[in-house]
Amino acid sequence: MHTTWTKRAPWIVVAGLALGVLVWFAWPAPLVVDIGIVSKGPMEVTIDDDGKTEVRHVYTVSAPIAGKVLRISQPAGDEGVSRHVGDQVTANETVVAVMQPTVPGFIDFRTREEAEAAVAAADGAVKYAESEVHRLEAAVTFYRAEFVRTQALARTQTVSVQALDKAKFDAESNEASLASAKAQVQVWQSVRASLAARLIDPSGAVSPSNPGCCIQLRAPVSGRVLKINQESEAPVQAGTPLIEIGDPLDLDVVADLLSTDAVQIKIGAPVRIDGWGGPSIGGHVTKVDPAGFLKVSALGIEEQRVRTTIDFTDPPEFWSRLGHDYRVIVHITAWSASDALTVPVAALFRQGENWAVYAVEDGRAQVRQITIGHRNNRSAEVLSGLSAGDRVILHPSDRIQQGISVAQRETR
Repeated sequence: MHTTWTKRAPWIVVAGLALGVLVWFAWPAPLVVDIGIVSKGPMEVTIDDDGKTEVRHVYTVSAPIAGKVLRISQPAGDEGVSRHVGDQVTANETVVAVMQPTVPGFIDFRTREEAEAAVAAADGAVKYAESEVHRLEAAVTFYRAEFVRTQALARTQTVSVQALDKAKFDAESNEASLASAKAQVQVWQSVRASLAARLIDPSGAVSPSNPGCCIQLRAPVSGRVLKINQESEAPVQAGTPLIEIGDPLDLDVVADLLSTDAVQIKIGAPVRIDGWGGPSIGGHVTKVDPAGFLKVSALGIEEQRVRTTIDFTDPPEFWSRLGHDYRVIVHITAWSASDALTVPVAALFRQGENWAVYAVEDGRAQVRQITIGHRNNRSAEVLSGLSAGDRVILHPSDRIQQGISVAQRETR
């Protein structure tokens, strides 16, 4: 009996070891997962969007009348100015644009024929008026001599007083008629010059070189040239923008936010400004417009946007490299807390109408329903269901089930 047990013992041991090895390999290995920690600390919810810098007060110099504006960006000369973007200008001193009268337009054949006929008629009227002047000059000479003779006869009482008065009347009437005829000559000469001016075409028009003929437009404020709207010489209408002037250090930031985001922002809310090529800049909200506007996104989606204005809180040396219409990214704080219990948003998933996470307890995944409050793109505020220090599974996949064994992924 003893001998039989002695012979079987090694085989029993081998069979036990084989069974243990099979159980070891058949037993499911823990699922490797990423694990996050529920913690307490500062948390903030920000509204992030693109913005752009703007000079607060931009002054646009426009053409006061219709005319020809001379080239603005050119070497300084007698008939123009030399202004470039970035140039310093002084209020009421620096000339930023010069305007001249425009040259006449082209004349079609019928209009030219009509104008030439009108000039010929004016020439005839001038000659007729000049002949009247010659006739009346002769009449004045005659009646003046007649008046002198009548005066001499009146002194000897040879003629009556009535005859003397008539001679005086005739002399003065013809003198008045002569003056009227000379005025008519001047009128018709002016009419003729006016009609002849209509025949001037662009090829015969010469720009006046007298500075008195031009209008010099001066800078309304001190600052720098921000934009030249009309750089080349060209005819312009009254009100055409020519040049924009402002102070580059008088900057603020404007962001067009979604109306659903704008309602969460309060005046004075802190702002972090970055994405401009330099370090982050501090700011605060100064104005949220009471009216929105429709804007079509790059994807063709119609959105209601609200203009929000932000001032810098950091000194100018932090943002002096920014200029007018520079792109920035703004992060406006809509909510913040100094000691909030937070969980990574990567751990959240929906379970019916509630939020839930997989908590790791004793190496196994356990479903916990939680209540969350504020949320940003990294973490969510936990109102109930978790405690500080709890471990939760990040990015839970379909392989994660209640009670499954898990192990933390090693990070290098």
